[in-house]
Amino acid sequence: MDKKIAVIFPGIGYHVDKPLLYYSRKLAVQYGYEIVCVQYGTLPFGIKGDAKKMYAAYEMALENVADQLSKIDFAAYTHVLFISKSIGTAVAASYDANKGIGAGHVYYTPVEASFQAIGKRGIVFHGTGDDWAKTDVIVEECQKRGLSLFLTEHADHSMETGDALNDLEIMKTIMKETEEYIKGFSNNREMLKNTL
Repeated sequence: MDKKIAVIFPGIGYHVDKPLLYYSRKLAVQYGYEIVCVQYGTLPFGIKGDAKKMYAAYEMALENVADQLSKIDFAAYTHVLFISKSIGTAVAASYDANKGIGAGHVYYTPVEASFQAIGKRGIVFHGTGDDWAKTDVIVEECQKRGLSLFLTEHADHSMETGDALNDLEIMKTIMKETEEYIKGFSNNREMLKNTL
């Protein structure tokens, strides 16, 4: 019998009950995943545009996550899914690589530095109005890795445009793509294992 776990890695200020993580978490539950939400503790403020502070925040977050997840035997699960947002994308990718888990990944609005850790498995979502990451860099990094990339015109770092009804449509589209990824990952685990 399949045993599935999804770990949710929030952003800084984008907690697990905000739309992207709330609805993707609900989708994971629908597909039979046990849910674990990690927390980073207190991280440095004002990291935007400051590579040193951002790296310090990432290291602190990774250390806190490693401690929180240390009691989980990921090898006991048939499916491990990491759903991450912003700086959480770097933390999720690094934790996966460090532990050799081979998780499936849903990356919401990765920052450019996240691609130092992001591998070749997963799906990426980015808005062209995101001032935390340049679209051309995201496109190039996804192409290098063969990652599926879904761009949303004019959307910011929260995948929103400021028009509430339009933002609901954007969220619906993102969740449909997220569901397709989760469904495919859940059904093709053996195929994914063979590509590691």
